[in-house]
Amino acid sequence: MVFQGSSAAISHTGKVRSNNQDSGYAGSNLFVVADGMGGHAGGDVASSLAIQRLTELDQPYATPAQAEHAIRDALADTAAELIDTVARRPELAGMGTTVSALVMVDDYAVIGHIGDSRIYLYRDDTLTQITADHTFVQRLVDSGRITPEEARYHPRRSVLMRVLGDMDPDPEVDSFIMPTQDGDRWLLCSDGLSGVVDDAHTAKTLGLGMPPARTADALLKQALDGGAPDNVTVVLVDVGGQHPVFIGTPAIVGSASNPSGVVVPAARPSRPNWLHHARQVANEPTHFEPAAEFLEELIEEDRRRARRRRFGWLAALLVVLAGIGLALFAGYNWTQTRYYVGADDDSVVIYRGIQQSIGPISLSTVYEDTNIVLADLSDFDRQTVEATISARSLSDAELIVDRLRPAAEGSG
Repeated sequence: MVFQGSSAAISHTGKVRSNNQDSGYAGSNLFVVADGMGGHAGGDVASSLAIQRLTELDQPYATPAQAEHAIRDALADTAAELIDTVARRPELAGMGTTVSALVMVDDYAVIGHIGDSRIYLYRDDTLTQITADHTFVQRLVDSGRITPEEARYHPRRSVLMRVLGDMDPDPEVDSFIMPTQDGDRWLLCSDGLSGVVDDAHTAKTLGLGMPPARTADALLKQALDGGAPDNVTVVLVDVGGQHPVFIGTPAIVGSASNPSGVVVPAARPSRPNWLHHARQVANEPTHFEPAAEFLEELIEEDRRRARRRRFGWLAALLVVLAGIGLALFAGYNWTQTRYYVGADDDSVVIYRGIQQSIGPISLSTVYEDTNIVLADLSDFDRQTVEATISARSLSDAELIVDRLRPAAEGSG
């Protein structure tokens, strides 16, 4: 059965890269995003080869299981083709590509995935990431060593743990089958979008209900407005909808859209300039696979970063506590320059400090018991003393006591 819905595909070089190593495809039943890696030329070739091989899957399938089997075979064949291509063209050694593919079969979505391109499902005003990133930082997130927000800015976020490349003839691919329904919006994208536009803004754009083409344009604009340091590819698939397309015209975008055998020259890289530092790395690879020993080094580096982070938090906490302690010490010393006259049991007393307390801690102490008996004072003076009389200084407190003493002696 031919998929009944509508789709759109768009790809852009971005604002920093000088060539587009992404490829995308939106057909009748098949939808794919591939993000190439391997330098200036290798990534282009890898993602293009993946799309060319996978387009053979764009056909109706009797069952979702049949489509899943076809996806896995096609990705294994793509890996073999990449290895064969590097054998014939050694200058492409190290190339590879991510692949996130979606095949619609009746009321099911069949997914094949490797790398860090992503597939999202927007349903009932909720955006859900369906695929898992095969990256070093995702392993750190899964183990609880960093948060998803920290992963977005981790210096090793481009290290891929799984990818279709020229080294592994038997790649480990995620594949699964999910039910889908009318009104679902499926988003396939390279990390040029997901690494710049967060899920909240993506969900808001998908929720506007615009047609797939306008929605894809809006998502691309957000990535460009965010700096677009990498290539950006978006494939959007609406299930059903107001105007379903029963036989879609395939759309191929990115490097795979170049005619076979035609070499498209890359844009001339910018001259080194301290005002345009970001463009100096435009041709550096955005992804790479680590060797086994390098992975161990990365893990150890992450441990060092975690220790430094803990030390930093501890140092910051100690600084804050020290600041609070100094403030309390300075405040307490200031209170000890204050005096007041009050009552202690049955006599008039000069206190050093202030009349407040912090919980069980009094901020005043007895400085001098004047031996003036409260009972010898007039009712007015006794009530005034019991309510405490503030003094500007010790000498001022002593003057207050001198005024009270004759009255007490006269009463006696």
